[in-house]
Amino acid sequence: MSARAVTATAGRCGAGRCRGLGDERGSVTTELVLLTPLLILLLLFVVALGRLAGARINVDGAATQAARAASIATTPAEATVEARQTAISALGSDHVTCADLQVATDTGAFAPGGSVTVTVTCAVTLGDLTGLRLPATQSIASTATSVIDTYRSIPGP
Repeated sequence: MSARAVTATAGRCGAGRCRGLGDERGSVTTELVLLTPLLILLLLFVVALGRLAGARINVDGAATQAARAASIATTPAEATVEARQTAISALGSDHVTCADLQVATDTGAFAPGGSVTVTVTCAVTLGDLTGLRLPATQSIASTATSVIDTYRSIPGP
């Protein structure tokens, strides 16, 4: 086909009958404008899931450490104090900030061969992730039990 035939064919194309590459100018920009808010929401959702997963791992570790510290204490009152201090220290070293931190220590079986159970509850803040309709805080709780050494003595009341 000669150059004249190509020019003649291009001249005969009416509106909408022949499509060239120039007809799609601006479509990428339009798609980008439409998809950007969805991509940002997806990114914020991934950040929220990551924040919750990381906090769960750290709260599990803090509960385990707190239960171990409580099992080493010599009295039930000391066990409660040690568990709280250890949980706060463990979460602080992991750079976890809780809107509300609760440490519950069960010393009902506090005797040689018994056990101590510690529940750590941390309220993780999600309110700064705007655009998502998530609750402002999400509570994460973890429970750990540690056995008290059978061959140690515990002072009486």
